[in-house]
Amino acid sequence: MSNPKRYLITAALPYANGLKHVGHLAGAYLPADIYVRYLKAQKRDVVFVCGSDEHGTAIPIQATKEGTTARDIIDKYHPIMAQNFQDLGIAFDIYHRTSDPLHHATAQEFFTRLNDNGDLEIKETEQYFDEEANSFLADRYIKGTCPNCSYPGAYGDQCENCGKSLSPDELINPVSTLSGKAPVKKQTRHWYLPLNRHEDFLREWILKEHANDWRSTVVGQCKSWIDGGLQPRAVTRDLDWGVSLPETVEGGKGKVLYVWFDAPIGYISATKQWALDNGKDWRPYWEDKDTKLVHFIGKDNIVFHCIIFPVMLKLHGNILPDNVPANEFLNLEGDKMSTSRNWKLEMQDYIDDFINKENGGSQMADVLRYYLTQIAPETKDSEFTWKGFQDANNSELVSIFGNFVNRALVLMHKLCKGKVPPLHPNALTDLDTSTLAEFSVTKEKVEALLEQYKFRDALFEVINLARIGNQYMQKKEPWILAKQTGEDGQPLTDAQQSIDNTLHICLQLCANLAVLINPFLPFTARKICYLLKVVDKMLDWENAGKTKLLSVGYSLRAPELLFRKIEDAEISYQLEKLQSAAIKRESLVGSSESAITNTEKIMEENTPGTLPVKPTIVFDDFAKIDLRVGKIIAAEKVEKADKLLKLTVDLGFETRTIVSGIALHFTPEEIVGKQITVVVNLAPRKMRGIESNGMILMAEDAAGKLHFINPEEGIDNGSSIS
Repeated sequence: MSNPKRYLITAALPYANGLKHVGHLAGAYLPADIYVRYLKAQKRDVVFVCGSDEHGTAIPIQATKEGTTARDIIDKYHPIMAQNFQDLGIAFDIYHRTSDPLHHATAQEFFTRLNDNGDLEIKETEQYFDEEANSFLADRYIKGTCPNCSYPGAYGDQCENCGKSLSPDELINPVSTLSGKAPVKKQTRHWYLPLNRHEDFLREWILKEHANDWRSTVVGQCKSWIDGGLQPRAVTRDLDWGVSLPETVEGGKGKVLYVWFDAPIGYISATKQWALDNGKDWRPYWEDKDTKLVHFIGKDNIVFHCIIFPVMLKLHGNILPDNVPANEFLNLEGDKMSTSRNWKLEMQDYIDDFINKENGGSQMADVLRYYLTQIAPETKDSEFTWKGFQDANNSELVSIFGNFVNRALVLMHKLCKGKVPPLHPNALTDLDTSTLAEFSVTKEKVEALLEQYKFRDALFEVINLARIGNQYMQKKEPWILAKQTGEDGQPLTDAQQSIDNTLHICLQLCANLAVLINPFLPFTARKICYLLKVVDKMLDWENAGKTKLLSVGYSLRAPELLFRKIEDAEISYQLEKLQSAAIKRESLVGSSESAITNTEKIMEENTPGTLPVKPTIVFDDFAKIDLRVGKIIAAEKVEKADKLLKLTVDLGFETRTIVSGIALHFTPEEIVGKQITVVVNLAPRKMRGIESNGMILMAEDAAGKLHFINPEEGIDNGSSIS
């Protein structure tokens, strides 16, 4: 859409069931914020909405884990997430919540209109029912074996091991997470959105109209869904947590809207609340075809935002999204980011370690924004590594961007009495002229890339302008020219004019860097404005590319470093912290993927002085664990990991490498030759770049000391333990 009257930008509503990690930040919220800041710098009419998704089974499940109520969970995590986003510079126009009465009313009205217009179907179906809990089971309350990868802990809606979307009927040996018992099938009545009626519309709209301007990964996933044949999808559930059906709906008592139906309507209710707060009319943003609607999401949300929600919007009479720039996933240190396995970097942890602990920590928010944009998973999965984070800061932000701004200010104070020097047109060289021309060239490149949602490439062009500035300054060498003095000790006229021109151009380049970097690093842009003694209005996009942003003779502030160097010790600490958290989780749960846990209920009574008793499992779950006798034939410390040992274990039928967090309890020398008990059928997992193929069973006494669980002496390696 060219030259729209207004923009409505949404970022996927995060579940209010826990803290969010930087993978979420990189997937939806940071790219959306960059785009919005760019639009606002252009003075376009734009509204940026988001909010907490506070319904669905994830909330009561978390409440059970924490021994509290669903309402307490959302009231706990909603303000934390809102503050996390603010601390990291994500500037929503409104951060709403789906528990708000306005949202409930909006979602109910939406459902009612579709229902009254005959756009929904009512079906009697059989669904899983927990007789002991006397409750129909939502997909997330059912676990079983994945039919695709045989992972034993798959949920009824998705296998978190292989990522395949599932239905409860596809699970092998399904079990209720409420009671640990096998559920039964029971008749129930629900409303459905018949997606199959809209296949022709979706083919035309996505596969023809947007085949070339949407990301290929998005179009490809949509095509796969459509070609596979769309089916009616339930929009209601038998739950007591969520948006209840309107009282006027016959047979709707005791039912709530399915969270996938209710959550995206949250964009509309958030817009309504923003309009109320600002004396605006919300309707043009959802009903006027001159509005450009853009959804920023992760790839796991493509089907909802590109197929299901557009059908809902079309039926309701709303505009359709102009683009859905979905990102792929961000991995962490060689492994998939996972909350369940404690393999993650939460936004809160980063804020605590790098922002709250130091004065001026907001600059460290920009360091994270920079690195996440540099490695943005725009076309394929990417990886966050702490070494990469350190290199991005030290080698680029410090050595290129920050170094150029600092050198320009230092030399201005040293060679030009702290004021913006004049430009001498008659003394301009070809290098001076070509460097000035780079301002507008870079602006055009960045602008074109941002319009195409290529934020990673756009950021590169901004940093490249700083690189050009460094190269220009190095070639001009004003500090050498300053030594060319006359008898009075002052620089020669030609030398001074060259110095003036060089630093004038460098300072104007600094001002351009502030404008261009603002969408990406807003705290840094404002810091540059402070040093240049200009108001933030200079950051308006119309100023990008201009060569006369700073007035001649204007005094500027003394230089201050924009970024600090990140030391090796800080990176080692973060790596150790990550590994320790994962090892702690593994020791408590019993495996890195919680494979033997088929219920989320925690038993309340535990023996004093012991670890809490884990959730009840059924025999079939235990029978899946393959325990074998093994012998440690070699052991060594893992480099830069105080708690890890790399073990070579003879299992009789093969030799395996197992990484174990026991280095604080045993030296490598004292455990070589020991027979041990090994879980041999765990999925392999990389730890510090080493693939670990199994887990050693240990016992922990009251003092926290670990002990091997040794088989009886003389048993052959590889013998099965049952």
